Amino acid sequence: MGILFSKLYTLVTQTLINIFHNSTNSHHRNMELENIEHKTVTVNGINIHIAEKGQGPLILFIHGFPDLWYSWRHQITYLASLGYRCVAPDLRGYGDTDVPDSPTSYTSLHVVGDIIGLLDAIAADQENVFVVGHDWGALIAWYLSLYRPEKIKALVNLSVSFTPRNPKRKPLDTLRAVYGNDYYISRFQEPGDIEAEFAEIGTERVLKEFLTYRNPGPLYLPKGKGFGHPVDSPIVLPPWLSEEECNYYASKFDKTGFTGALNYYRNIDLNWELNAPWTGAKVKVPVKFIVGDLDLTYNAPGAKDYIHKGGLKSDVPLLEDVVVIEGAGHFVHQERADEINKHIYDFFKKF
Repeated sequence: MGILFSKLYTLVTQTLINIFHNSTNSHHRNMELENIEHKTVTVNGINIHIAEKGQGPLILFIHGFPDLWYSWRHQITYLASLGYRCVAPDLRGYGDTDVPDSPTSYTSLHVVGDIIGLLDAIAADQENVFVVGHDWGALIAWYLSLYRPEKIKALVNLSVSFTPRNPKRKPLDTLRAVYGNDYYISRFQEPGDIEAEFAEIGTERVLKEFLTYRNPGPLYLPKGKGFGHPVDSPIVLPPWLSEEECNYYASKFDKTGFTGALNYYRNIDLNWELNAPWTGAKVKVPVKFIVGDLDLTYNAPGAKDYIHKGGLKSDVPLLEDVVVIEGAGHFVHQERADEINKHIYDFFKKF
């Protein structure tokens, strides 16, 4: 009985310690987030919400789907403490930034226009800035580096590598040929269609499904079948994502809906048309590229060969480093925040 009681006592004590630590860490995180400043800047015809912390050389963080400025919370607090001014906007269509009505107001030219306007408004004294992008934010950063390379001091891109424009075939035709009509990008194309399904599933559930997706294979959303399992089946959150954090995301997407965010996908072919002048153009800024080995983008057909066998280096001649993080999924900057923070700092401090 004594041994049993001792084991039980140890288990209860450890549980209480864990609860205390989690509570303390959560309190510490909240305190750090409370010190982030929030502003609205009117540029390029819309109101853009930014989160900002720190003084020094500017690092601009560009989020992806279905994300917000908030996805950079760990990077902002860490890099601000090391002498950088960290700025993370909600992109148009997201969070506390305006959501333009027109579906065609979400092209690469519009979004890069927002970023240039934002930099002119908040950092007119800086000739160029550091940039970090993830997912759609990485794509936007690649476009920024093609359109206005002089604005970028150095770039760290996560998850989505550069993709050279194929003048012979529209991207959606390629995606449908490779993955079919149930592929998530294919399903996102019809205005209102996937929004109706998301409304049935519920905002919080939809966000948890995306944020916890760890299958290295492609994401399929068959019509009427949601994410492929019952909507009342439990979702176990990973250690890097709390209910509180999910609630923040849900509160913002409940306000805006998903349409603005989905409109980025609905302009893939229009971006292809608009970017014809940059066919064959090289990315001429210093770059570090980081991806998780379980990321669906890294496991797409041909991606690994392009990244590792000279294709990416050919298109991005100033590519200095490719980092593959083992056991990490798509949201690598949140899942492996400490590692990503160090990678960003180690790269940018050289400049």
